[in-house]
Amino acid sequence: MNDGRNFTEGGILLPLLRFTLPVLLALCLQSMYGAVDLWVVGTFGQAADVSAVSTGGQIMQTVTSVITSLSAGATVLLGREVGRRNREAAASVVGTAACMFALLAVCLTAVMLFAARPFASALQTPPEAFEKTIVYVHICSGGAVCIVAYNVLGSVFRGLGDSRTPLLTVLAACAGNVLGDLFFVGALGMGVAGAAIATVLAQAGSVLLCLLRLRRRGVPFPCTREALRPRKSVTRSVLRLGAPIAVQDGLVSVSFLAINAIVNRLGVVSSAGVGVAGKLCGFIMLVPGAYMQSLSAFVAQNMGAGKPERARRALLWGVSTSLGFAVVLSWLSFFHGELLAGLFVRDGEVIRAAAEYLKAYAIDTLLVSFHFCFAGYFSGCGRTKFVLFQGVAGAFGVRIPASYLMSRRQPLSLFRVGLATPLSSLVQLILCGGCFLLTWRKDAGEPDTPPEGEA
Repeated sequence: MNDGRNFTEGGILLPLLRFTLPVLLALCLQSMYGAVDLWVVGTFGQAADVSAVSTGGQIMQTVTSVITSLSAGATVLLGREVGRRNREAAASVVGTAACMFALLAVCLTAVMLFAARPFASALQTPPEAFEKTIVYVHICSGGAVCIVAYNVLGSVFRGLGDSRTPLLTVLAACAGNVLGDLFFVGALGMGVAGAAIATVLAQAGSVLLCLLRLRRRGVPFPCTREALRPRKSVTRSVLRLGAPIAVQDGLVSVSFLAINAIVNRLGVVSSAGVGVAGKLCGFIMLVPGAYMQSLSAFVAQNMGAGKPERARRALLWGVSTSLGFAVVLSWLSFFHGELLAGLFVRDGEVIRAAAEYLKAYAIDTLLVSFHFCFAGYFSGCGRTKFVLFQGVAGAFGVRIPASYLMSRRQPLSLFRVGLATPLSSLVQLILCGGCFLLTWRKDAGEPDTPPEGEA
């Protein structure tokens, strides 16, 4: 990620904060977009509706995260060619990406329409919410073309150095989704189906806004029919850049889907409660997530400039400031979970279930303020294989088995089930700390420049 700033000179804290805050805003808007459906359905619907939107939303979020990660490959490749002022190559990247992702959109729609029922069954969706989950996924899958189109257009804008347009279109989509939910779910009483329709229409609107903006501002390369065709070399480059990120994000999302399946077996109230808590945790994790992305860019510049000590100081500032936010968020989650859950639902049982699960996430909030900063640091150093390893180890070696074991203990406690997440973060933090100590001497003596094609 490059916004034209030079992080290798001058102070560290203020540039890091100035870079992190816009990232945080963008992540916040994206999380709000996914939480709107749950809020409206929780206000006007029943626990089964909340469970359906939560489970269906998890499925669609997994799909979206993979698409977003793959489109990051196009962003990096386009930015590289624009920086080189190679107009023909830039046009080839956009044309190839358009063809490649158009095919992906068609395949994705077909797969999701046929696989919605098996996916919902594999996730142990409660019987009361099963058919509603299918409806939600089917309607959202019909809008898969919009999801893919938006991510491709967003990658083009970011590759051109414009992060403002994707941010504004996400903001517009959030507003449209709120209005659509209030109309279809609140006014027309369409429930889960209405929430899904509002989501698809909002995504279509964001795509239209991107196209209008692109037409108005133009692009610094020729837009011809010749450019709009797939090229094998460009396709391989996009996949080489985006696939590792997609694999990591996809596997982590799958681990949380597995936890969702474990919780769904416990009943509709537990399912809805954990769904609400998950949405709240999405907001809580925005701060460490923003630091992870920002540190990755900050550290990459300094390691590339041969300044590993400055990169380590950036890590220290990132951890200390992120921890300050984490203490406040952890206190809110642990002591005021019912108040937070009440923002999404009115059902008292669901609110209590969500608050119980949030207590465990309050512990995790403190741990990830360290863990996410380390992950950003290692990504900036080019050690993405280690980042992938520790992420998979935490998800499949700790988080899933611990969640299952805790769900089998009687009496049932969602707090104990939720403890699997901070336990996973603790193990990942230990791995990161060990790797940091082992590589300290190497980093101090020799910059570790990421290999070409590795994000």
